Amino acid sequence: MSTAPAAALLAARARRTHRKAWSAVVVALALVSLLLGAFALTVGATALGHARVERYAAADAVVAADQTTRYRAKPWGGGQETAEAALTERIRVPWHTVGLLREVDGVRAAVPDSTFPVTAESAGGVALQGSSWEAARLAPYALRTGRAPGAADEVVVSAGHGASPGDRVRLRAGGAAHTFTVVGVADGRDAAHFTAGEARRLAGHPGTVDAIGLLAEPGVEAAELQARVRAALDRAQVQDARAEVRAADDATALRVFTGDDRGAAEQLAAAPARSALLAMCGAVAGTVVLIAVLVIASLVAQALRQRAGELALLRAVGAAPRQLRAAVGREVLRVSVGPALLGAVASVPACFGLLGLLRSGGALPSGFEPATPAWLFAGVLVTAGLTVGIARLTAFLGCEPIARTRPAAALGATAAEPVRERPARRITGLVLLALGLSAAGTATLQSGAVAAAAASAAALTMVVGCAVLGPWIARGATRVAAVPLRRFGGPAGRLAAAESATGARRLGAAITPVVLVTAFVLVQLAAGATLSRAGDEQAVAAMRADLAVTATGDGLPPGALDRLRGAPGVAAVNDVLRGTVVLAGREAGSPDLERLPVLGVTPDDLLRTLDPGLVEGSFADLGPGTVSVGRDRARSMDVRPGDRVRLRFGDGTERSLRVAAVHERSLALGEFLFARAQLAAHLPAPRSTEVLIATTPGTDPAALRARLEEPLATEPASPGGQAPGLAGVSLHQDPPPVRIAAEEQRAGETLAGVAVAAIGAFTVIAVLSTLTLISIGRRPALRLLRLVGAGRTQLRGMLCAEAALVAVAGLAVGTGVATVPLAAFSFATARTMPYLPPLQGLLIVGVVAATAAAGTLLPARRALR
Repeated sequence: MSTAPAAALLAARARRTHRKAWSAVVVALALVSLLLGAFALTVGATALGHARVERYAAADAVVAADQTTRYRAKPWGGGQETAEAALTERIRVPWHTVGLLREVDGVRAAVPDSTFPVTAESAGGVALQGSSWEAARLAPYALRTGRAPGAADEVVVSAGHGASPGDRVRLRAGGAAHTFTVVGVADGRDAAHFTAGEARRLAGHPGTVDAIGLLAEPGVEAAELQARVRAALDRAQVQDARAEVRAADDATALRVFTGDDRGAAEQLAAAPARSALLAMCGAVAGTVVLIAVLVIASLVAQALRQRAGELALLRAVGAAPRQLRAAVGREVLRVSVGPALLGAVASVPACFGLLGLLRSGGALPSGFEPATPAWLFAGVLVTAGLTVGIARLTAFLGCEPIARTRPAAALGATAAEPVRERPARRITGLVLLALGLSAAGTATLQSGAVAAAAASAAALTMVVGCAVLGPWIARGATRVAAVPLRRFGGPAGRLAAAESATGARRLGAAITPVVLVTAFVLVQLAAGATLSRAGDEQAVAAMRADLAVTATGDGLPPGALDRLRGAPGVAAVNDVLRGTVVLAGREAGSPDLERLPVLGVTPDDLLRTLDPGLVEGSFADLGPGTVSVGRDRARSMDVRPGDRVRLRFGDGTERSLRVAAVHERSLALGEFLFARAQLAAHLPAPRSTEVLIATTPGTDPAALRARLEEPLATEPASPGGQAPGLAGVSLHQDPPPVRIAAEEQRAGETLAGVAVAAIGAFTVIAVLSTLTLISIGRRPALRLLRLVGAGRTQLRGMLCAEAALVAVAGLAVGTGVATVPLAAFSFATARTMPYLPPLQGLLIVGVVAATAAAGTLLPARRALR
């Protein structure tokens, strides 16, 4: 008989005979394919995504600065590499570029565009975006009613604000409030359009513009226009407004955007969100692939192990090794193709659901548009093929020991479970555990993202090591549990101890997925909870202010801060400013750019309103050219007060700053603290939107709050009159603690929740499937025990004891595996022990216990009758 017909016959017969056993594998295969497809599509949609084109939709091209900072370095033993990071603050274009572009052949119009915050005081402090009516044609925003503004005191507002031509509105922009006449209502949302001259004055930077929109002459294609404009800019050697102070590796030439790339000139938050989401999705997808390999390998190997006698019989009667391999391969192929394709189809709506969840959770900015071209969905066929390939490879490896056995020794080799495992397996498992411990040790010496990556690698490596050492873990758990089972368990306990002692491989296969789900879920949940709790504690400890003022749009009116400082009962006023910096460094020898959130504070009033926890130096030295560094960051950079650090601000400016102090509460207040004036110089529109106030001793904060409403008004109250309304300004007593967070933290929390829910559910299904497979294979043994006199209650008690052993051993080992990297990560980043909310811990224990009980008892109920 040739190999192909024999293999096909054996595969068809085996599939029909063992369909109940394979049914436990089908669900896991479908879920693997679904998860792989969903994350692959999400990564693809994010990689192909772009910033949404809104205000420049009618422009044929847009000229703007390069919002990317770069760092080139030579990694260990390799060629030069370049790291890139998007800048979050607007880098502007010199005003003279407008005239240059208007002279380019094929340009019908070059329209300068600058936006600035506006507060609509007459509408209760609604925040608007101000711009010129001239720039509205780039959208284009058409008039619905009225006319264009023709005077400095006229404005066109977007629809939806209830204003109509002829109304008088009071707007605060450029640091002052004025009354404007509404002369028109236009398309768009939350916008106010002024004359070109007034908009340029209110923007506050008359020598520069945010971007320049280009309208082409009829017949000039966008690509041709881009080439002409690029040539004109290169000939004139035009650079952005920050070219002289940007980092050496940055490109300072202006960029010309066309097509979907035009959105990058208006949606500055899209590029950082895209890069952060890509990195996190890639990490989660890698974890999914690893867990999928482990789970499928365990399930398929368990399904084949239960048929070892049947395969050995085929080998004994003369089946060739290639026939056994081909038969098992075809059988697994027939079993896995359907579930893999079903999971691939289901991954399409799962991808859209994941993107929607990220959007609703704030992980994706409103200006970012994931791209889902039709050809992208063909990628699910690749993930389905990967699922089938993993299953078939596992089947090949699973039948290899029997296929290589001599026919005469085949039946004897499978008569009982081997007492001793191969030494190579033990060595491999121990090496993996050692590597995991080494990675955990590395995490204790690092900080931030490097520590998190090392801790995650340690957890995954140790989980794989435990999977390899499954039989030894099972034997150890059996020996520990044997004494109480025999002494206190009665006949059921003695049966459970005997069964567990003779089935270490089977027990190890059941414990491995429990270890997997416990370790993974604990690492994901406890890492975030530990950082969040430590950050909250630091924020509470740092807060010293009694009152806080928050403002929207244009911020506090001019002179309000001076009036606050002069008010009776006010001891200190800290005008807090938020921004970002980029730190260039190396990670594993390769160049790396890390974006970090920072605070700008008023140094003289800092300690009376916020206490960052001084470690070294003095906050009194915080000023121009200096910075305070967080303790862990200072340790990793090996700097102390007096040393210098090089930082890049959000607008691309690179500065060498002297370390004035080292502070402790960096999880709450950021790795770097600046004087407000220094940080404000690198923000496009620094506004006073967050002010902390400390009262003098003996002052009642509630009474002071009432007295401070007048100094906060746009204009002082007239004699005998009342202060104007505080539109857009709020005054709070007992303010919430100040805490800053990285831009990608929300995306990370959302993705972590998705990963825990998806992979947790998947591994629970894997536990259930593994236990079901084991129980199906044990039905003949259970029936034999019934025939020799074992009662239903005794067998049920035996199964419950085994389920408890699986759950307890898996939870204990999984917790131990997770504790090592978590302790290293917690110590490195928060100087604290790992923390997990008790409710989440109870939920993990409950789910594992219920899954183990269901997987053990339900498939065996027929044998107990």
